[in-house]
Amino acid sequence: MSFANPFASPRFNKQYVAENGDTYIDKKRWLWLLSVLVPLLTLLGPLLYIESGKEWMLWIPMAIFYLLIPLADWFIGEDSNNPPESIVPQLEADVYYRWITFLLVPVLLFGFAFTAWFVSSYPLSWSGWLAVLLVNGFICGYGINLGHEMGHKRSLSERWAAKIALSLSAYGHFNVEHNRGHHTEVATPDDVASSKLGETIYGFYIKEYPGAFVRACRLEKQRLNRKGHSFWHPDNEVIQGLLLTTFIYGALTLWLGWSVLPFLLLTALWGGFQLTSANYIEHYGLLRKKQPNGRYERCQPRHSWNSNFLLSNWSLFHLQRHSDHHANPMRRFQALRNFEEIPQLPAGYYAMFLLAYVPPLWFKVMDKRVIAFADCDPERLNLLPKKAEKYLSQLSQPDTSGKPASD
Repeated sequence: MSFANPFASPRFNKQYVAENGDTYIDKKRWLWLLSVLVPLLTLLGPLLYIESGKEWMLWIPMAIFYLLIPLADWFIGEDSNNPPESIVPQLEADVYYRWITFLLVPVLLFGFAFTAWFVSSYPLSWSGWLAVLLVNGFICGYGINLGHEMGHKRSLSERWAAKIALSLSAYGHFNVEHNRGHHTEVATPDDVASSKLGETIYGFYIKEYPGAFVRACRLEKQRLNRKGHSFWHPDNEVIQGLLLTTFIYGALTLWLGWSVLPFLLLTALWGGFQLTSANYIEHYGLLRKKQPNGRYERCQPRHSWNSNFLLSNWSLFHLQRHSDHHANPMRRFQALRNFEEIPQLPAGYYAMFLLAYVPPLWFKVMDKRVIAFADCDPERLNLLPKKAEKYLSQLSQPDTSGKPASD
C-alpha cells in the first residue's frame, strides 16, 4: 500500500537541485517537524487520568506504541524513497533538519519531568504506577535514539545535546560505547551489542546492559591514557554522563521528594531496555566474515536488519534504515537510504520489539529469515555457542520446501 502525503507537492516542500540536474523533494520534510511531538504521546495517559480519574487510561500510550502504530505501519505501508547521492550534500547542509533534533531535547526534558511530577502528585495503584513508569521509559528510549543521531556528529553543540538526552536514562556512556565500540565490532561475536542466532532478548540484555558500560569505561580510559590523562580526568565522557544524570535526578528529588527516586531509577532501567530491544533486532544472527588476516570484513549494509515502514521510521528519525547508518555512520537521518538485497524486517521496530519479548515467536519468525539470507553459510551466521550444533544441523538438513528449516 502506498502513502499519499498531502505535503508532498513542491508548494509545501523545498526542491533540491544538483549541478548534474538531479532533483529531489523530501516528501516527509514537514512531517519531520511533527515527529518532535511523538514522544509527548506518553503524556496522554496522565492527562486523561487528571481529567477523568480513570486509571486504566494510563495504559493508552502503551496501546498506541505497541498496537496502533504497528497497525498503522501495516496500513500505510513502506517508503523506499531515496535521495540521489548528488543531492545528499545539500540535504545534510539544510539546518532545518538540525534544528528539529535540537527542538526535541527540551520536549524530552519536559516530558520526563512531567511524568515524575505526576507519579509524585497522584495516589496511584501499583498498576497505574507501572503504566506511567513504562511510558516514561519510552521518553528515555526516544532520548537514546536522539543521542544516537546527534552523538555521531562532529559539532560540540550536537554532542552535548546528545549527552543531555542520554542522561535521562542514565546512559551517558552510550556515545563512547556505540561510536567506538559497537561500530567497530558490530556483527561479530566480540560485540556485546550484536545479538546471536538463538539468543533470547533477555539473555542478550543480561550481557549487553553491563557490558556496554564496561566497554565504554575501557575505551575512554584508553583514549585518556593516550593523552596522558587518568580515567578521572574532567574530559571523561562517561563521568560527564553520570554527572548529568545525577544533576537531573537530584534536582527532581529535591523538588518532588525521595519517593520519586525509585521511579526514576526503574525508569532508567526500562529506558535502557529500549536500547537493548533495538540492538537485539538490528543485527540478530548476522555475521561479518573473517578474512585470512584474522580481521573481519568491512561492515556492509547486509550486516544490519532494515525496515522501511513509513510511520515507525518517521517517528524514529530513520533509525530503521540501519544498514545505511552502519555503512555511513556520519550521515544525517534525512539522507539515510534504502538498499536492495539487504535483510529486511517483516515489520517496524515497535512491532518487532513486541515480537522479541516472546522468544518462541521471535525464533519462529526470524530464524528462517536469518538462515535464508545467509544462504545457509555458517560463516555468515553469528551463532549462540550453546545452540551452534543445533543450527549447524539445520543447515545440512533443509526442509522439503527447499528453504532452511526454521526453529
